[in-house]
Amino acid sequence: MFGFSKSTDVRIPDEVRPVLELSGPRITSSFEKVLNSSDSHGGIEAFVTAVKFKKSIFEQVLSPSAIANLDKETFLGLCAFIAPVRRRIGSWIETDDFSRLKDSVVALLAEGGDKRHVDDRIRAFCGQFSEDKLHRWVRDLAAELLHFSNMEKYPLMTRWVWDQSSNTGVIREIWYAKDIDHITLDVRDTFETHLVLREELSQFLSSNGVFRDVLIYADLLLAQIYADYISEQGGSFLRTDFSSELDPLEFTRRMLGLDGVDPDSGRTRVKLANGKRLKLNDLEAMN
Repeated sequence: MFGFSKSTDVRIPDEVRPVLELSGPRITSSFEKVLNSSDSHGGIEAFVTAVKFKKSIFEQVLSPSAIANLDKETFLGLCAFIAPVRRRIGSWIETDDFSRLKDSVVALLAEGGDKRHVDDRIRAFCGQFSEDKLHRWVRDLAAELLHFSNMEKYPLMTRWVWDQSSNTGVIREIWYAKDIDHITLDVRDTFETHLVLREELSQFLSSNGVFRDVLIYADLLLAQIYADYISEQGGSFLRTDFSSELDPLEFTRRMLGLDGVDPDSGRTRVKLANGKRLKLNDLEAMN
């Protein structure tokens, strides 16, 4: 942690908050990289606008007044913006019951209880799927549905942000330790951990002159930190998704799903059971 005062995020009572020993220089490096590399793409505000667009779609489709009308095509349209999900959900949804999935989404997004129940809701959602390697994307689906439907309440809790079981993610990449390659971090991948991480990054951003859209900048910073890790590893992570010639922010966009839909054709990156790509017939319906 950096020793800054905490943000106004609601804190969970009666629970010891995790302490995250984060490396300021690593965070600063990724922050400077996303700022500098975005100049050739219209500046960082272009990426802020893209995240806002994704957020607005999720908020509209998953709002309490609209979610009862959620249909399969619209749901697949949302999945186009979730990189770990879009290559796998098409085959699953053709062989399973969408109405059951819809009920699980409604339960996941229910606001009953306090925030201590967030982890329980995620576990219940994931429990509706087979608990094997082929369905690890389900955690990412739950995390993104929560986050982008209500960004202020839910930090981004995808596996690439932190996955305790594999000891991988953003938290490891910015952990302050000289021998990090030989350490297994004792950090639980819970709502509270991700909330503390967002508080720390938000305070970092504020101290570096970001006072508007801080939560969106925090998402971009998370994505850039993990994108830097991918680049350092030679692009081995999700190589099938990142096979083309890359620009400096290709991984960053991909982690946040900002490349999910071709705005001209409506063709998405959602792979259907027949091997074809989902095409959205009405892009306006998604906005």
